[in-house]
Amino acid sequence: MARHIIRWDPMREMTSLRDDMDRLFDSMIGRYPTERTAIWAPALDVEETKEAVIVRTELPGMKKEDIKISVSGDELCISGERKHEAEDKGKTFHRIERAYGTFQRSLVLPADVQGDKAKAAYKDGVLELTLPKSEKAKSHEIAIN
Repeated sequence: MARHIIRWDPMREMTSLRDDMDRLFDSMIGRYPTERTAIWAPALDVEETKEAVIVRTELPGMKKEDIKISVSGDELCISGERKHEAEDKGKTFHRIERAYGTFQRSLVLPADVQGDKAKAAYKDGVLELTLPKSEKAKSHEIAIN
């Protein structure tokens, strides 16, 4: 079974830690930001079957037109933008905790896939990608003579 190195992004870790610390201190003193411009990365699950790699990504509140997907060999990239609601005069926000803006998730898949045969479905805020494995990535039984 081939193992791949997952790329570590220290800047994402630092941003996440900073955001967590900001939320902690803001909640301690009862202050909440009026607008949050956070870098966000949607959660995802990667499942491997005999025939395919299945990736599910949570993208609530997004339109499918705002999501881009690309695959090359064993690397997958999902990107897009979740837009902030239009600001109306007369509204007063007391909390804004949902993240908006652009995102990009790139990951190395556990096997080479056939990107040209991939299928994507988007329902109830969840993007599901079914990426068929390439023939060389599928396991084959070997008979003993």
